[in-house]
Amino acid sequence: MTKLYFRLVPLTVVFGLLCATGAAGQEPMASPTPAVEQSVRVPAIAPDFRPERKPLPQLGRVGVDMEQQRPLALREALAAALENNKDIEVARHNVKIAEFDLLGSRGAYDPRLSSSTYFERIKTPISSFLSGGSNGSITQNDFTGTARLEGLSPKLGGTYRLDFSSIRLTTDNQFTGLTPQYPTALTFNYTQPLLRGLKVDNSRRQIEIARKNLSLTDAQFRQRAVETITSVQRAYWDLVFALRNLQIQRDAVRDSRTQLEHNQRLVTEGMLAPIDVVAVEAQLAGFEQTLFSALEEVSRSENNLKNLIAKDHQSEIWSVSLIPTDSVDLVPSSVSLDEAMKVAMENRAELQQSNVVREINQIDQSFFRDQTKPQIDLVGSYGVVGLAGAINSSAINPFASTAQIRDRVNLLSELEGIPPLPTPPPQTFPSDLIGGYGQSLQVLAGNRYSNFRVGVQISLPLRNRTAEAQLGRSLVEGQRIATQREQLEQSIQVDVRNALQAMRSAEARLRAAAAAREASEQQYASEQRKLDAGQSTVFLVLERQTALTTARGNELRAQTDLNKASAELQRATGNALTGNSIVVRVR
Repeated sequence: MTKLYFRLVPLTVVFGLLCATGAAGQEPMASPTPAVEQSVRVPAIAPDFRPERKPLPQLGRVGVDMEQQRPLALREALAAALENNKDIEVARHNVKIAEFDLLGSRGAYDPRLSSSTYFERIKTPISSFLSGGSNGSITQNDFTGTARLEGLSPKLGGTYRLDFSSIRLTTDNQFTGLTPQYPTALTFNYTQPLLRGLKVDNSRRQIEIARKNLSLTDAQFRQRAVETITSVQRAYWDLVFALRNLQIQRDAVRDSRTQLEHNQRLVTEGMLAPIDVVAVEAQLAGFEQTLFSALEEVSRSENNLKNLIAKDHQSEIWSVSLIPTDSVDLVPSSVSLDEAMKVAMENRAELQQSNVVREINQIDQSFFRDQTKPQIDLVGSYGVVGLAGAINSSAINPFASTAQIRDRVNLLSELEGIPPLPTPPPQTFPSDLIGGYGQSLQVLAGNRYSNFRVGVQISLPLRNRTAEAQLGRSLVEGQRIATQREQLEQSIQVDVRNALQAMRSAEARLRAAAAAREASEQQYASEQRKLDAGQSTVFLVLERQTALTTARGNELRAQTDLNKASAELQRATGNALTGNSIVVRVR
């Protein structure tokens, strides 16, 4: 069996071997010794390359006509974002969906009307001498119509049902006195829970949950609106910074060119060495690079703001140049931590959502606790019936056939001196039952023939583990919601503290940056005067100019950071809507 042996070789040695043997047509290099590292031969790539000097491109932005400038105030940007922002539009749709959910849950109490109509023919063989049939069968034809109105009671959890039926019946039964006949009936049934389902049932639970979900979507919509407002404020001040920083860099380029011309004159007069002009040219080239970087930042900031306020990708706003009009010098609000926390606890949409979730859980607890109770219902019904028809002249009265027997009994009774049997009264129908379908309805409305029933239904499950488990789950869910509420309040406290600290730090940085900018302006002017008097160098002048440009940018950044910190504090305290005097119509 062949065995393979591997040996670790120093990396420098392997790399040297590869370089020595890798180039085709070259002599292999001598094997390097471990003690002496051989130099690696690296091929040169364009050693004499020099980029072609081209004039700088114009300061333009892609897809934006610099001649079309649109002034934009912060409030106008907020209004456009709340109207056109897609997240806000989705939140509006969620609110409308919740409204339809509430409407649908209330539909559980809509009455339901059902009816049926049919014709029926029944032919039954006779099995008794009293069946009344001829030729061995009875034929019955009926045209039946029924209607039912049923539903749930919006209070106390009761159910009702109203049934109405009417029939046109014809039969060849010899004992039937009315044919055709029109029986009608009207029955009302009501079931009232006495224990389970009295205070709460599933329909009322679903309505309350749908109502709370509507409040939840309202709170979510307002939270989305607050987040959108904060995002627009940040993007707006970022664009303000980018535009003004672009102006600072343009001023720096202008000052550098002025300094270059000044130094060229001094070189011509023999007061400076030509190398000092080269130093200024290098400084100018650096400022020009920074200028185009600032221009790119303007495009990014402007596109970010347009993305928040534009209606769609075809809006005209994409091709215009936005010019913010609000002053950057905003006065920060002076609010204490206790006041800020109080406002946050009253206005934060997350806390409102937490309240709604807790209320929904309380509804579930109440419902599932009710489901553990036994089912005891009070049931009652009341009904009236009507009847009318035409007298069947061919009907046979089975009692009239006993007349001969009665006469014979009376004859024998007379021989024995016994009184005769009384003559039975004739079998007739009440006059109000003679008629057609309308007469049957009149009898029904007269409430002469009625019936009622009252009772109690009891359902006692031997075990009700399903309801007990659902109740236990809802109780644990309530504890989880309470824990999350405490965590949310703590997070809000941290959020408010950080936002308040950021605003105060930004205010302090702004004051320091303003002082640094004033000092840099004085130092730059002083250094220029010293250079003209021959008491300074070009290097120091260029250094002062760079420091001044940096100080101006730092001051602008500190100011916009302060404005964004104020917007962040509004978001943290939840009063971004009221702080900007915005009234949001959710529905």
